[in-house]
Amino acid sequence: MSTFYRRLPKFEYLQPRSLARALSLLAEYGGSARVMAGGTDLIPQLKKREIRAPGYVIDLKRIKGLDNLTCTAEEGLEIGALTTIAAIENSSRVRADFYPLYQAAASMASPQVRNRGTFAGNICSAVPSADTAPALLALDGWVRLASTRGERRVALDLFFEGPRKTVVAEDELLVGIVVPEMARGSRGTYLKLSPRHSMDLATVGVAAAATCENGVCRDIRIALGAVAPTPVRAPIAEAMLRGRKVTPELIDEAANNAVSQCDPIDDHRASREYRCDMVYAMTRRALRQILLQEGTE
Repeated sequence: MSTFYRRLPKFEYLQPRSLARALSLLAEYGGSARVMAGGTDLIPQLKKREIRAPGYVIDLKRIKGLDNLTCTAEEGLEIGALTTIAAIENSSRVRADFYPLYQAAASMASPQVRNRGTFAGNICSAVPSADTAPALLALDGWVRLASTRGERRVALDLFFEGPRKTVVAEDELLVGIVVPEMARGSRGTYLKLSPRHSMDLATVGVAAAATCENGVCRDIRIALGAVAPTPVRAPIAEAMLRGRKVTPELIDEAANNAVSQCDPIDDHRASREYRCDMVYAMTRRALRQILLQEGTE
């Protein structure tokens, strides 16, 4: 199927060189402006007329300091608004201590897109199939939102409101994503089902992170992508595992329950029934990897 791209619509292009200036522009034009970080989502949407043409596009690329990727004992890993997907993929610290984020980054798009697109932009696009969202949810991430009114923190659990809808206000800018350090002995994984490893959107995405001691699951978070209007947690499945001795039978029961937490659609990529089957299979595989420390099945 061919895709027809039109020319970009007319808009005023703004390129602030400081965060304060960017926030003042959002305060003035927020209702008729779109923010651009990498542009890998926004530009195709504008060319295909999938979204209404904005009066202003505010490009953040000239703002220094927003491409940070730092880790501290107090906060954990902070990912700046301009940190590219490739920077996450290529970070030895991320791969060692925040493995699901590395897996999510490595599974996304093409090398060209990963070198341009940003982690923050991927969650701000709020598509149900976003690879970053399940991994961030499983790792208990939260975001920093800034405006001329100040700054606020929002947990990723509360960030998504619907397809392409988030809690970010018209005059706000997501300036950072924060992921707490994983507890000692914790394990995590992100599994993606797609026709091709990294060139396609996720048909189903499953992320999980857990702490296990002496065969007992002390804490666990399970997140699902591409199977509901927003990325979702599986809290009942988590509760079934938390505080209990882990067995293959218990994992099967929890994976079955995770299916009840999703509400997938039928589309050209997969049927509802197939997605539900894959939620069970992939949740089971993820839980076996992190709770029973099995490599692959």
